[in-house]
Amino acid sequence: MNKKITTTKIAIFQKKEIRKIIYKNEWWFSVIDIIEVLTKTERSRKYWNDLKKKLIDEGYFEVSENIGQLKLLANDGKKYLTDCANTETIFRIIQSIPSPKAEPFKRWLAKVGYERIKEIEDPELATKRTHAIYKAKGYSDSWIAKRMRGIEVRETLTNEWKKRDVKEGQEYAILTAEISKATFGMTPSEYQKFKGLKRENLRDHMNDLELIFTMLGEASTTEIAQNKNAQGFNKNRIVAQEGGGVAGKARKDLEKRSNKKVSTKNNYLQKPEDKKRLK
Repeated sequence: MNKKITTTKIAIFQKKEIRKIIYKNEWWFSVIDIIEVLTKTERSRKYWNDLKKKLIDEGYFEVSENIGQLKLLANDGKKYLTDCANTETIFRIIQSIPSPKAEPFKRWLAKVGYERIKEIEDPELATKRTHAIYKAKGYSDSWIAKRMRGIEVRETLTNEWKKRDVKEGQEYAILTAEISKATFGMTPSEYQKFKGLKRENLRDHMNDLELIFTMLGEASTTEIAQNKNAQGFNKNRIVAQEGGGVAGKARKDLEKRSNKKVSTKNNYLQKPEDKKRLK
């Protein structure tokens, strides 16, 4: 059985985000995200710890065995080990959560599982579904095209890092921060604060130019790493600074010629009138 773990994705249930990831060739979902959606509690981790004890007391001893600690992307742009479960285990968990959303959530979960089977047969469906999710959120087709391309550029870069003995998690986060700092003068966490974001994905709140320069920094880093055959974290850290520097120089040149900053405080959470004030 294929145990490959792929990039964190976002599923949407009643406008709420639930992180998911492919593990053992099926979807595994963040348990605390699901608990937060079903219970609206602000202490989802404590709720989950208490629920685990309750499930074990009720005889579901396999709960610990069926929960996987998988690395999911958090709001700070870093990946952390998070309790995840597949569809079957999630069904068992939500049976123990008193919530009027439990039944519609089960139907949604079954549909997501079916979509995964279809995506394995036809990977193009996954791309179309991601496009549809962004469209439903109100993004333009031109923005979505750049965002989708940016995802491909990012995955190409992380695949390159993997080949070059860079470890997932903290090392990826550090290299990403180096690229961002050289490109925009801000790390991803600093950029989030600049835009007034909390848990939201930073790239989902970038405008066209911000996405383009993000892609340029990451694509340049990939190209330099390949040409220099950089191996290991330290050499790739230098390459990340160089790749981000390419995008940073281009950004500064554009700002000088256009007399306008590329980075803005605008994000897709704000009302149009708020965006005008921040320009």
